Amino acid sequence: FPRYVATPLAGLLNVKEKIRLKATPNAVLEKFYAATTKHPKQADVEMLSKKSGCTVRQVERWFRRRRNQDRPSLLKKFREASWRFTFYLIAFIAGMAVIVDKPWFYDLREVWKGYPIQGMLPSPYWYYTSALSFSWSLLFSTATDGERKDFKEQIIHHVATIILISFSWFANYIRAGTLIMALHDSSDYLLESAKMFNYAGWRNTCNNIFIVFAAVFIVTRLVILPFWIMHCTLVYPLDLYPAFFGYYFFNFMMVVLQLLHIFWAYLIIRMAQKFITGKARGGLGPPFPLPAQVVEDERSDREETDNSEEEEEAAAAKNGPLSNGHPILNNNHRKTD
Repeated sequence: FPRYVATPLAGLLNVKEKIRLKATPNAVLEKFYAATTKHPKQADVEMLSKKSGCTVRQVERWFRRRRNQDRPSLLKKFREASWRFTFYLIAFIAGMAVIVDKPWFYDLREVWKGYPIQGMLPSPYWYYTSALSFSWSLLFSTATDGERKDFKEQIIHHVATIILISFSWFANYIRAGTLIMALHDSSDYLLESAKMFNYAGWRNTCNNIFIVFAAVFIVTRLVILPFWIMHCTLVYPLDLYPAFFGYYFFNFMMVVLQLLHIFWAYLIIRMAQKFITGKARGGLGPPFPLPAQVVEDERSDREETDNSEEEEEAAAAKNGPLSNGHPILNNNHRKTD
């Protein structure tokens, strides 16, 4: 998918890579970076300066560039967003096709009719299989990705999702599970599409999609999920059978997911307030660059830079590679400090 679909699509949308300056090979600094920490304290910087023979400024710059090297490129992020967008969109369409003709889609009490002996159709089986396998892939990819501000929340979310899908299958909570999965897929593909257009620089399209995403997210995960679906899983079963371990465990995991939804809704609303009032990072006001702020500021680690770094990048784009913070000079010029 990245090679034959995402990369050509990136070219069509004119996704441009940012020039990155590579850290000069340095065995002392590389060993500290790999074995100790990627973010050395001031005392560590001074110690490394003496060991490596570099100035403090050069050590700080080396670590900044080295961290940037480990961060995913713009093209890689676009590929990931386009892949997730494709999966979530197909999953949402498939999920609706699975449940739209079922009686429990219109009457939530039908979820528990005949429980625990309920028939199984092929469509829910494949829906469950694809959702579970994709959740596992997200867990592994999140664990190996670069640093994220919400890394712990993402891991908790994926683990809770895997446990919920697996347990609902074992406990035959499949009808409730199909509703929950379709509800989640209804907004996820919108966020991924907003990311794609953000990476491509299509601000207006990105903003419009994000507005739709925010509305769908809040309605589905802060209104429908707690007041309809969780009410269905908490209240209706008690009319048919006494509570057992599975009942408490399933609903506990639902509460964990709901708390994560509140956390992410808080981030969305907070950033919406920032960009509407013109206080978003970078001094950007309307037209609203909110998705870039949400995706890069609140939910991932942004690339580091400063004024001197930006000047060097501009020089690299104009004059070619740099060495140790200075342009590589030709035979007709001399370097002066």
